[in-house]
Amino acid sequence: MPEGPEIRRAADQLEAAVLHQPLTEAWFAFPELKTYEAALVGEQVTAIETRGKALLTHFSNGLTLYSHNQLYGVWRVVDTGTVPESKRQLRVRLATARQTILLYSASDIELLNAETLATHPFLMRVGPDVLDPMLDVATVRERLLSRRFSRRQFSGLLLDQAFLAGLGNYLRVEILWVAGLLAQHRAVDLSEEQLQALSEALLSVPRRSYRMRGSMKKYHAEAAFRFEVFHRQGKKCRRCGTIIEKGVLSSRPFYWCPGCQL
Repeated sequence: MPEGPEIRRAADQLEAAVLHQPLTEAWFAFPELKTYEAALVGEQVTAIETRGKALLTHFSNGLTLYSHNQLYGVWRVVDTGTVPESKRQLRVRLATARQTILLYSASDIELLNAETLATHPFLMRVGPDVLDPMLDVATVRERLLSRRFSRRQFSGLLLDQAFLAGLGNYLRVEILWVAGLLAQHRAVDLSEEQLQALSEALLSVPRRSYRMRGSMKKYHAEAAFRFEVFHRQGKKCRRCGTIIEKGVLSSRPFYWCPGCQL
């Protein structure tokens, strides 16, 4: 499943295609959304927001399209009038004069107004988004030490969207390596130095992944995001030289260095 950085990069591509352009067509596969089609024609997409792994497409008339890709959903950008070949089921089509954005295979799709957006169960449940520029290290540290989260092992906590939205398995693995911690650790047991290192890594790793993964790599290989432990079992740790190991935690593959994650 894509994690927060991948969802944000997808949102960037969608914004580049249709932002502030009048919609010439709005089409939804689900019958309960059909009544909104005519109301969206002529309106504009004003912003595409991410909340962890959910995507919120805001329209100029106050409506918001909520979508969650889950395992199989995927967005595509095409030239308007183009019908791409695909075995996937088309769920949403939003067209402007020049480009069209298409959502395939997703099943968790809703149109919300201001009231239902504010009370949406998923959005009320998730924590702050790790890519939100307003989220700072002090706030992350405060959440780590809160009664709700401080005694939970990081193996599960760093996958819980209620703690920080947008984290997932590869980020869990890389964050703990950067902080030099194990999945069995808990915030309540950390030293001040460890707590600070983890709080910083919880923001720096996802944000660097967002900035650097993908096309940046071939131009700035030395600065590009690279996995330090994820999918590197059997290889040497670049920090201490110990062989990286692989296991399973919270039903997900987990990778760590037994030499410098203590």
